[in-house]
Amino acid sequence: MAENKEFILNRMFVVFGLMLLIPLVIGLQIMRIQVLDGSQLRALWNQQAMDVIPIPAQRGLILDSGGRELVGNTVTYTVAVDPRFPGFTAEDMRTFTRALASVAGGTHASYQQRIRSAHPRSRYIVLERNLSAEATEQLRELGMRAVILEEQYRRRYNYETLASHVVGYVNHELTGMSGLESSYNSNLSGVDGQRQVRRDRSGRIRAYVGAPRRLPQQGHTLVTTIDAHIQAIAEEELRKGVQRAMARRGSIIVMDPKTGAIKAMASWPDFDPNQPAASPPENRRNTIISDMIEPGSTFKLVTAVAAVENGLVDFDEQFDTGDGRRLISGQMMRDHDPLGTVSFHEAIQKSSNIATSEVAGRLSSDMLYQYARNLGFGSQTYIDLPGEEAGRLRKPYQWSAVSKPWISIGYEVQINLMQLAQAYAAFANDGMVMRPFVVDRVMDERGRVVHQNRPEAIRRAIRPETIDKLRPVFESVVSDSGTAGFARIDGFRMAGKTGTAQKFIDGRYRARYIASFAGFFPSDDPRYVTVVMIDEPRLSYYGGFIAGPVFRNVTMRLIGLDDKLHLQPPHDDTRVPLAVVPDVRGMHRDEARAVLGDYKIQHRFTGEGEYVVALSPEPGEQIMRTDPLRVTLSHSISSDTTRISEHHAGIPDVRGMSMRKASAWLRQAGFDVEMVGSGTVYAQFPLAGQQYRTGQTVTIRGRARDLPTILSHRGR
Repeated sequence: MAENKEFILNRMFVVFGLMLLIPLVIGLQIMRIQVLDGSQLRALWNQQAMDVIPIPAQRGLILDSGGRELVGNTVTYTVAVDPRFPGFTAEDMRTFTRALASVAGGTHASYQQRIRSAHPRSRYIVLERNLSAEATEQLRELGMRAVILEEQYRRRYNYETLASHVVGYVNHELTGMSGLESSYNSNLSGVDGQRQVRRDRSGRIRAYVGAPRRLPQQGHTLVTTIDAHIQAIAEEELRKGVQRAMARRGSIIVMDPKTGAIKAMASWPDFDPNQPAASPPENRRNTIISDMIEPGSTFKLVTAVAAVENGLVDFDEQFDTGDGRRLISGQMMRDHDPLGTVSFHEAIQKSSNIATSEVAGRLSSDMLYQYARNLGFGSQTYIDLPGEEAGRLRKPYQWSAVSKPWISIGYEVQINLMQLAQAYAAFANDGMVMRPFVVDRVMDERGRVVHQNRPEAIRRAIRPETIDKLRPVFESVVSDSGTAGFARIDGFRMAGKTGTAQKFIDGRYRARYIASFAGFFPSDDPRYVTVVMIDEPRLSYYGGFIAGPVFRNVTMRLIGLDDKLHLQPPHDDTRVPLAVVPDVRGMHRDEARAVLGDYKIQHRFTGEGEYVVALSPEPGEQIMRTDPLRVTLSHSISSDTTRISEHHAGIPDVRGMSMRKASAWLRQAGFDVEMVGSGTVYAQFPLAGQQYRTGQTVTIRGRARDLPTILSHRGR
């Protein structure tokens, strides 16, 4: 028994001894951690708790040639909450959700339900996205650290569909997907910065004082050659032209032939880059450079230049086109009408396929091919936009027996519309081919130019003396005797060529057409080249009738916009019996009398007051100059500006008003005003009727004496 008792006591002493050693070991370990290895372990913990998060760079702006902001950025916020944040009470939660409901449009109950339905341990519950900076500022004033406000940048396309195919759009990561957003993505995107933060045990990011940071390099700004005024005019007239022709789609280019600068480029239907997914992919594609077409008779420029420059044709030489049909190597070639015997001049003026193909028979295949190449067909224009197709111009050894006559009239060759504009620009620029471009310069955030696109001459394609001989021929196309009579403007010199081409679909030519017109003006000193293409019109398929009026309307409005363009009206306007009633509603009696005097329209005032409130006939209608126009007066007028929301309004039509009165109307509607010139307003941007954010700038241009042709667009 004694031995068992001693054995048990010995075991107890051993156990107690071991138990006493445990605190001693723990104490020694604590001393080692705190004293001996403390500094190293603390440094290691700091290193592991540190993290780096990006500071996003703002994407660069895209401006028009006048400095107007086509594309900018807007800041939005994501609002989240950490319901387990220390000191964040249930009463704080109710206060916060009520405040959020008041600024975001949701309901207090819906936010509470979202928080309750989240995981019990969740410390990041998103309640709203894309909240405005103004609304977010009210939440920030609550001073609640449990509320998480995350800043994000979004792209803002200020004029919505304006120049959408030129500027393009970005994806959700702000990466350019098309247009300038894509081709200049590296310039626009900038370089994100970095800042150092701490992460706590729950992974929450905490900023701390003195944390190292690298500031972002903001994206560069693009200043384009696009003139927003011209772009708006081109888009409006193109849309009207497509709708009038009941066509599938259309495109237009306005270009400076001397430099290659693109002033306007548009396709319709278009899309809103703010919501690109709302439009089908074909509407987002820049068909001007990405789609290939057979040009038809506009390609006769190549044949005419080659024949005249090599002395193979006389302008008075006669060609017998017979009844308008000719069998060539087993294929029937037709003219649009039987033209009988025509001179070379008339063959171009009246667009005879038979006569043109006969002229082409005098050219070697290599010569016709080389002139087409020299004018830019068969190769890219290298415009600074993505997605350009080079077209298709086969080498002569690949031609069949009928290729040369058909190529001479614009078949068996595929081009993009930009190539056609480049070729006619060369004709307007004394034969020098210029590279087209859309971006004038790239600037950094301080406004310093980091890259300048200068006019670039590619080659001389035509001798100046050849152009001097052919210019009157192409001027005669835009006359009553030519195929482009509907493009003509009295008192203004223009030149160009119409085109009508059947479409080649599924291996055969179908009864679907492309109507086009390519021209330049003034023809004696060209400032603009304009190319119009209407795809599958149903009203008619002749280029002069379908595309010619679009060219004419754009030209008319550019005459009023550009101080260097002038009409030369007849000495006696009263010989023209009809006039279009201008919209003088809202004008003072004296202003209306002056405008109607410009039109040489007889008129009589009725009613009492100083301001015009009604016209009979209505504005836009035709009236005999000898029939008095009834003008109704009143003591007061009301603006036709219609508010569409608290922050937007419709732009009133102020053309024809005095600059002072137009400025007053626009400011009353809530807009800032930029005035260019003086006298009577003849142009405005944005156009009348467009929805525009109040506080933005509306530009009005005035002249001491208005152009009646500009006022004729009012009320249409």
